[in-house]
Amino acid sequence: MVRAVGIDPGTYSMDIFGFDDVTGEIIIDVSIPREEITRDPEIVLRHLEKLENIDAIVGPSGYGVPLKRARETSIEELSYATFITEKDYERKLRIVGLRRLMKLMRESRLNIWFCPGVIHLNTVPRYRKLNKIDMGTADKIFSVVAAMRDEYDRGVEPEKMNIIVIEVGFAYNAVIGVRNGKIVDGIGGTCSTIGYLGAGALDGELAYAIANSVEDFSKILLFRGGVAYLVFDNPFNHTVEEFIEKVQKNHEAYEAFLEGIVKDLARMLVSVEEPSRIYLSGRFIRVERFRKDLEDRLLEFLKRFNIKSEICTIGRMGKNVKEAAEGAAVIANGIAGGRYKKLIDRLELWNSSGTIFDHIVDPEIRRILKDRFRNVPL
Repeated sequence: MVRAVGIDPGTYSMDIFGFDDVTGEIIIDVSIPREEITRDPEIVLRHLEKLENIDAIVGPSGYGVPLKRARETSIEELSYATFITEKDYERKLRIVGLRRLMKLMRESRLNIWFCPGVIHLNTVPRYRKLNKIDMGTADKIFSVVAAMRDEYDRGVEPEKMNIIVIEVGFAYNAVIGVRNGKIVDGIGGTCSTIGYLGAGALDGELAYAIANSVEDFSKILLFRGGVAYLVFDNPFNHTVEEFIEKVQKNHEAYEAFLEGIVKDLARMLVSVEEPSRIYLSGRFIRVERFRKDLEDRLLEFLKRFNIKSEICTIGRMGKNVKEAAEGAAVIANGIAGGRYKKLIDRLELWNSSGTIFDHIVDPEIRRILKDRFRNVPL
């Protein structure tokens, strides 16, 4: 019997989920607004410390670190996993709360583990990593594991899993590819097409123009410019349901949003040519109208190329948390030798390595970036 807990650091909320792999008991199923985490990151540890007989916890890991216990991570690794400038630290962006929480977890006596992002996985060929940082943050791997859990519970052996996971979140979209039970490619939120809050991948010329025109290119700019800003002045004052109600199928915001997801899927089909299933996850997938419209678009696209993939949503054991939190708990279960150990071993998370800056081709830029973000306060 293994009792495992996972934590998903979403943009809108931080979710904590735990389960017992023998009894099926839900140990914890809590969603905390990110504003609360930014003000008081210790709230997460207080929730964890109330739990009894927990074998392993997978904590929020930002851009990720090679799989290891939180207490074994270095300050440098935590800095890279949540890299920001000194000015963004002073602005107290939401990621500052995550940085503080990861530092607290590093100092905790609890059996907490930090996980890699896609960029750290040695199952992804290096040629796909060149000049990339965001191929999918650690929480995107959590969502993939939740989908793989569904496959495993269907009776599919890990080495036979060929799937693509599309996450449509409050800030970004992401698409991750799994071939023969291993993650082989990823399109992270700032490399994807336009998201709800985030602009997605920036035209290099636009990035140059911004960097040389705006006094300080803050990370907060990466959370702006998405389709939500075509509809609302401040998307944080509105729900995703209100966005869906307001836009129509021919509205440019809706068209850009849906078409962008299809385009990202098309890119991933280069790496996973014939997925048996395409799993949908994220906050927007809970909205029935949006989910149906997206499924229709995806099926229409797949039919054009005679691809017979099934489209389905990731199952949810809990009532309050998102899929990624459940996936994080599955990783914790595997780490502790539970029901899903075989699944986690197949992913080769144990073999993850390196930093987010290792695959920048220009050696001088690579050195500058590593030095620049190594010592920003936690």
